[in-house]
Amino acid sequence: MAGNSFGKLFKITTFGESHGIAIGVIIDGCPAGLTIDIDFIQSELDKRKPGQSKITTQRKESDIVQILSGTFEGKSTGTPISLLIPNEDQRSKDYGHNVDVYRPSHADYTYDAKYGIRDHRGGGRSSARETAARVAAGAIAKLFLKEKGIEIFAHVTAVGQINAPNFDSSNLTEALNIREENIVRCAADHLLRQRSNRI
Repeated sequence: MAGNSFGKLFKITTFGESHGIAIGVIIDGCPAGLTIDIDFIQSELDKRKPGQSKITTQRKESDIVQILSGTFEGKSTGTPISLLIPNEDQRSKDYGHNVDVYRPSHADYTYDAKYGIRDHRGGGRSSARETAARVAAGAIAKLFLKEKGIEIFAHVTAVGQINAPNFDSSNLTEALNIREENIVRCAADHLLRQRSNRI
């Protein structure tokens, strides 16, 4: 299933299901000698974890990441890095009514059509829960890029018909603070004011 692996030189393969024991990722191609900052990886996961606002799932997950392989004394070894994120709040019974009905606005039907099997418990493999593994892998990619002098910044630029203007990237610290203080992760005050006026 090529759909679980991304990249060539820096390749990630995610695993696990929304209501299984855990989710995780294997990273192949990370160079040896990179400082693996577990606190940074955890901080990236903390930004993504559920239950933080009214527009995200209310599932309670601490998303504490564990490094199983590929590092020694805080450095990458050049071998595959395996990261594990245990599932703690599996409420499979909440999806009992979906056994014979596809879940609206989710990948239930497309997954069933593609593979001929489906896990009705919260979308199984096609759940947004899988994205936590991608965030963990992305954090390691960010560490590698930062070592090369490259930093990544992203934020929401539009919500429906409400568009955010370009912000002044010379004050990135302020933009980051604005982004982290609102539920839509937008770095532009203008968008937030428009959003508040329409609610």
